[in-house]
Amino acid sequence: MSGLLSRVGWNLRRRWRRILALLVVGAGTIAPLVTGIWWSLPLVWFLGLFIVLPLCHTLAKPIPEAGRPDRESTRADDPALDALRERYARGEIDEAEFERRLDRLLETEDADAGPEGSGTTGDGVHESLRRELERVRE
Repeated sequence: MSGLLSRVGWNLRRRWRRILALLVVGAGTIAPLVTGIWWSLPLVWFLGLFIVLPLCHTLAKPIPEAGRPDRESTRADDPALDALRERYARGEIDEAEFERRLDRLLETEDADAGPEGSGTTGDGVHESLRRELERVRE
């Protein structure tokens, strides 16, 4: 049961924009039936999709800290990961194969990282692989 709850939590944290858009579309569809006013459908859709959703997206976006490099520049250099990205970009491997090989790289990094909290240089590569895997799965 905890696996299901963690998956639901992950989806809510990362896909809240899609969920909010679906709720807005549903509320807009139901609004004329509840209020009896035909123009409540486009009103709810307009307010939800063009005002509330962008406003929530802007408010939820983290503010970058001054003096801290962005995510792309902190990405650790890993030749295996770079080669895998290039093969995927050229179309030599499909998405399922890319994910499978990315998982294998992540497992390899787990084994090479040593004991947890040791602060090895593999931690940056490990974190980069985790972010890449999450980005591909979205």
